[in-house]
Formats: sequence, structure tokens, C-alpha cells
Amino acid sequence: MGSDSDLKTLKPAIDILNEFGIETEVCILSAHRTPMEMMEYAKKAESENIKVIIAGAGGAAHLPGMIASLTCIPVIGVPVESKTLKGIDSLLSIVQMPAGIPVATVAINGAKNAGLLAIQILSLFDEALRLKMKKFRENLHTQVRTKNSKLSALGADNYLKTD
Repeated sequence: MGSDSDLKTLKPAIDILNEFGIETEVCILSAHRTPMEMMEYAKKAESENIKVIIAGAGGAAHLPGMIASLTCIPVIGVPVESKTLKGIDSLLSIVQMPAGIPVATVAINGAKNAGLLAIQILSLFDEALRLKMKKFRENLHTQVRTKNSKLSALGADNYLKTD
């Protein structure tokens, strides 16, 4: 992340990765304030056996793109909501990468999906992880079906009163 203020936004990615048993490394690297350290991290990532990088940034949001420019490891960018432009600036900075330097981009503050996308990438080479992901998706399906049954039984007004 570019700043410790981004940690709250990126915590859902850390949590879902931990839930799936994925070893994570969490660090603060700013493309603007610690550019040399950021470049060193990105250049060493492959030799450190890092398989996917999730990079969150707000404002100018250069961290995901700068890291992607220095490594061939997949980078997933999480635009962090900013005060001034509500994260639109971050989103556009991350998603508008030039041809040849892709950054997968999730929704503003979409760290949980970034974690899930990282898990899906990793599961391409790990059957046990792929099975965990399938079970996770089955549980999502079951949760929605359960909520729909409850809504049908209670009606909209009573359903809203139960939350």
C-alpha cells in the first residue's frame, strides 16, 4: 500500500487471503515517497517467490502501475477512495495503464475482490486451492438462496425489520 492510511481499505484482501490459508506479506511502499524501495521490492518479487501482488493506492495511484512496470508478476490494483474525488481519480489512474503493462483493477475499495482474484490466479496451479474456491462460491450461492427464501416467506417489509 502507498500509505498506512490505506490499510483499513486493504484489510479485506488480507483477511480473505488468510481465510484461504495464503501466506501474505503486507508492506507500505510509496511510488512517490519511497520510490527506490518500491522499485527494489518489485524487481525482487519474482526471486522472492511472490506469485501475485495486490497494490492499493489513492489519489494519483501510481503504485500498482509502477510495480507492474518492473515485474511480470500479475498485479491487482485496488483504487482507494479519496476525499476529493471519491476514488474516481484512483480508479482511472490504475485502470488506464498503457498497452503492455497491464494491471488488473477492481472496484474502488474493492480489496476483498482483489484477494479473491489473487486466489483464483493461484488456484490455476493448486488443485486444493481451486476446490476451496469452488466451496466458497457454493457457500455464496447457498447464502443468496437462503436470503431469497426468507424474503419470500416474510415479505419485503418484515424482511427489512429482521436486519
